[in-house]
Amino acid sequence: MYDENSRVCARVDLGAIEYNLEAMKGNIPDGVRIMAVIKTDAYGHGALRIAQFLEDKDYIWGYATATAEEAFDLRDNGIDKPILVLGYTFPYAYEKMLSLGIRPAVFREDMLKELGDCAEKLLRSGVIKNPAPIHIAVDTGMSRIGIRHDKSGEEFVGKAFEVESLEIEGIFTHFARADEKDLSNAKEREQIFAEFVKNAETAAGRKIPIHHCANSASIISIPESSMDMVRAGVTIYGMWPSDEVSKDIIDLKPAMELVSHIVMIKEVPAGTPVSYGGTFVTDSASKIATIPVGYGDGYPRSLSNKGYVLINGHRANILGRVCMDQFMVDVTDIPDVKEGDKVILLGKDPVSGETISAETLGDLSGRFNYELTCDINHRVPRVYI
Repeated sequence: MYDENSRVCARVDLGAIEYNLEAMKGNIPDGVRIMAVIKTDAYGHGALRIAQFLEDKDYIWGYATATAEEAFDLRDNGIDKPILVLGYTFPYAYEKMLSLGIRPAVFREDMLKELGDCAEKLLRSGVIKNPAPIHIAVDTGMSRIGIRHDKSGEEFVGKAFEVESLEIEGIFTHFARADEKDLSNAKEREQIFAEFVKNAETAAGRKIPIHHCANSASIISIPESSMDMVRAGVTIYGMWPSDEVSKDIIDLKPAMELVSHIVMIKEVPAGTPVSYGGTFVTDSASKIATIPVGYGDGYPRSLSNKGYVLINGHRANILGRVCMDQFMVDVTDIPDVKEGDKVILLGKDPVSGETISAETLGDLSGRFNYELTCDINHRVPRVYI
C-alpha cells in the first residue's frame, strides 16, 4: 500500500511543461528561440530532469541558472546546451565556467579583465579552442545588476569587444514591471534597451548576435519584445507571473502536484487544543487527521489555521500550527475517511475536480506563488510523469 513516496511526493508533469512551452512558442514570432530558466532547481521542479527533457527540443537555445554551482551540476550530469548564469559569478568559478562553456553575465570592469585573463590562459593551454562566450547585462530599470544604458555603458561594450579572448555572444536586460496590467513601463524599457544596443554596436562597429529582454510576463503580454531570444521562467511550470497578467492570451497547465497520505485519525471531544500553543481548540466533538508533512519540507507554516487540503473530494481545514514535520486537519465531515487516504496539498482532486493552485496557497500563506514551489526542498522526492 505504501512506498518510499507515500509520506510526501511532488509529482511533476513533463507533458504540462512541454504544453506550456509550446503555448509560449506559439505566441512569439517564428524563429525566436527560448532560453529555459531553470534556476533554483527549476523553481522547485528539478533542474536536471527538466533540462534532460528539454535537451532535444530545437527551439530551446539553452538554459539560465542563477549561480555557477547550478550550472556546474547541469554540466556534470551531461547537459550540453548553452547555459547562462544570470547573476554575478565570483572569480573562483571563472576557470571552470569558461572551460565548460558556461556563459557569465558580465557588467563590471574587474569581471571583464579577470575573465579575459582567464580565457587567454585557457586558450594558450588548449583547454578551450575559441574565445569564451559572454553575455553583457544592462540595467534599464531594475537597479540590480547591469551596466548603465548611457555612454559609460557603450564604452563598456566597446572594451568588451577589444578583449580578444572573449566573444560577446549576447546582451540582455530584465524588465522590472512587465507583469503589470499597464505595460507602458515595460515597453519604454524595451525601447531604451534596443536604442542602447544599437548605439553601442554602432560605436564599436560590430554586432552582437543575440539580443534578449523578454521574460515570462512579456512573452505573454508583449510578444513584440521577443528580439532574438526570450527567457521563459515561471510560465514553464504553469504558474502566472502575477494576477495582472492576462490569462486569455495563452493557456498554461500547472506542472506540480504535492501529495501525501493520512497517517493517523483520532476522535477528540470539544475543548481539545490542537498543535503547538493550542492556537486552535475544538468547539465540538471532532475527527482529526495527521498529515506527515511540515515546514521542514517547505510547506508554509503561515498556513496554520487558515490553509486546507483535499481528501476524497472534500476540503479539510488545517487546525492549529503547521509543525516542522506534520500538521493536522479536520476530517469530521468527510465520509468514509480512513488512515492511508491520499491527501492533495497542491494540485487537482480527481474526485471533485477542485484544485489547490500555487496561486491559492500563495494567497493563503502570504507568499508568492513560485516562492512556494521554490521552497519545497530536497526532502520531498520528485516523481516525473
